[in-house]
Amino acid sequence: MEKISFMLDSVWVIIASVLVIFMQAGFALLEAGSTRMKNAGHIAGKQILSFAISTLVFWAFGFAITFGEGNQWFGTSGWFLKEGSETTFDSLSWAHVPLSIKFLFQLAFAAVSLAIAWGGFAERAKLSVYFIFGTLFTIFIYPVVGHWVWGGGWLAQIGMQDFAGSTVVHLQGAIAGFIATLLLGPRIGKFNQDRTPNLIPGHNQVYTVLGGIILWVGWFGFNAGSTMSTTDGFFGYVALTTHLAAAAGALAALITAKIMTGKADVSAMVNGVLAALVAITAASAFVEPWAAIVIGAVAGSFTFWTSIYFERKGIDDPIYAFSVHGISGVIGTISTGFFASPRLVEITKIGKAGLFYGGGFHQLWVQIIGVLGAAVYVTIVSFLILGVLKLTVGLRVTPEQEISGLDISEHGAYGYPEHLELLNHHVNKIKIS
Repeated sequence: MEKISFMLDSVWVIIASVLVIFMQAGFALLEAGSTRMKNAGHIAGKQILSFAISTLVFWAFGFAITFGEGNQWFGTSGWFLKEGSETTFDSLSWAHVPLSIKFLFQLAFAAVSLAIAWGGFAERAKLSVYFIFGTLFTIFIYPVVGHWVWGGGWLAQIGMQDFAGSTVVHLQGAIAGFIATLLLGPRIGKFNQDRTPNLIPGHNQVYTVLGGIILWVGWFGFNAGSTMSTTDGFFGYVALTTHLAAAAGALAALITAKIMTGKADVSAMVNGVLAALVAITAASAFVEPWAAIVIGAVAGSFTFWTSIYFERKGIDDPIYAFSVHGISGVIGTISTGFFASPRLVEITKIGKAGLFYGGGFHQLWVQIIGVLGAAVYVTIVSFLILGVLKLTVGLRVTPEQEISGLDISEHGAYGYPEHLELLNHHVNKIKIS
């Protein structure tokens, strides 16, 4: 029986890993569809680049720093996925699957966090910055907070509840992307002289929707896969709360958009789904179904409002990554301090019951401390890394390259060759006339 359980758990975690890895395709479609045609190939292609970088760096250093035996701040053993002793990766000993499968699953999470960060770089960052920052993010940023929460670090020791990564994955990536957004500055033409924003619509709303659906499906691997077990069927419960939250987020965002703008914005609905999924990621194993719906609805609605707010403040976040992944990551992480159910806390054996279940303020304070600790660390380190890059190699392409598009300026070919033919036709027509 134990052997069968081992086999089932291993197969399930591999499937979950593939689902999370396939979320890279969702990000590629979502971001490419939400940005302009002249950058579509670049935006989609950087997902492969991002995944390749994070894979090699996480294998060499990131996994050891996150889960290796060390201290309460970071792991100090297990480099290159090598076990020096039976306790090297003791923080993952609760999962009864081979180390190789544990690595693949956790790698997929690190890659998603980096993919989120790239949203803040979109349409104006140098390709070289992706190589440098991607490497440093996967060594010095993501693994450190990951160790604090999941690797037996100081946040784990005080009982922080972040089941699948609202803070570890999403908030980290969102903050890094937000710092990049601030240091890069807005895209050319985004704001008028009086700082009022201009709409820069994405070139393919169908891609945006399809990317959102792929991410929704991939999230079942993200959250339910974090059980790393099939034994008691609890992964099905996590999938249920995840799905309910996403549905609530879609409707809440669409209704909010209609109320605020008079239009049932499709992109807002997609972002509402993602915001809800981000929020329920921390809480999916700790809250009852009704609470999952509340969390998803709040995140979906609030994200639409914050995306408008930041834009009006002169911040050009092309795909609203900070609102979707950052603000919702905070909402989701803190929500367990209110909604964590005693029976589910007993199952997961993490933290304590929330305020609304008579648990007092203890868990709420723990969640707030976790969010603040992670946010301060990621902000400081991201600013240092990106600030140095800005002063040395530079973060942003030239105005001429940005106007012509990163497809042609960075890669030498358009994602849509017909677009280049159309431009040449217009240029020749002007010359003839």
